[in-house]
Amino acid sequence: MRKILYLSGLLLFFSSCSWLNPSIMLKTGKNYQFSKNIDSSSTTNYKISPNDYLQIKIYSNNGFKLIDVTSLNTSAAGMGTAMSSAAAVIYNVESDGSVKLPIVGRKKLSGLTLKEAEVMLEGIYEDYYVKPFADVKVTNRRIIVFPGEPGAAKVIPIMNDNTTLLEGLALAGGISTDGKARVVKLIRNVNGKQSVYLVNLETIQGLQLGSTVLQANDIIYVEPRRRYSSKLLQEVAPIVSLLTSTFILYTYSKTISNLTK
Repeated sequence: MRKILYLSGLLLFFSSCSWLNPSIMLKTGKNYQFSKNIDSSSTTNYKISPNDYLQIKIYSNNGFKLIDVTSLNTSAAGMGTAMSSAAAVIYNVESDGSVKLPIVGRKKLSGLTLKEAEVMLEGIYEDYYVKPFADVKVTNRRIIVFPGEPGAAKVIPIMNDNTTLLEGLALAGGISTDGKARVVKLIRNVNGKQSVYLVNLETIQGLQLGSTVLQANDIIYVEPRRRYSSKLLQEVAPIVSLLTSTFILYTYSKTISNLTK
């Protein structure tokens, strides 16, 4: 019986080692140095990247009457003053950073901000249209939100250029009951490197950082609480059941053995 109890104790120990925080991601050590001076500016500084989807509209006469010249009307191609107003076309930024555009062919747009891309397109179409006016938008901008509960992560499209951190959390349903409002991590790609910012939303003072404007591909991670007791009960229950069954069988066998003597 002593050997059985010893073996069961070892099983319990190794089992307890396996359940320690198995679902907690993106851990930072106790002395982890979080990034400082979070950029709370608008997303207008976002740089176009491969696999982005761009909505591109080109207008003539500096956008007068906002007449769309992306979809060409052959009868007006020579004048560039009375183009059709068809719906905007969505263009894919390919892996090499280029976009296949009407008339001018492939042009590299990756690495440019939206404003830089607009200026570049206006210069390119200057040879074909009268005072072209370009309007460029990224249609597949998104953020990822982990609200602090396993299985509740969401990928949320950014429709508003000024979507804030608090709005992003609200779109994901808010911080879950298992999430720590004082440990909200904003993970952002800055100059090709991942920067991690710590945001404390537990108090009213956190509103300032909560108003940080999100950028495309930001990750909001709310650290979940460590539910040791409930997880321990889940893991230990089968072992306790095994120990109970073993003890009952052992007691029964000893009783039978004593009766047969």
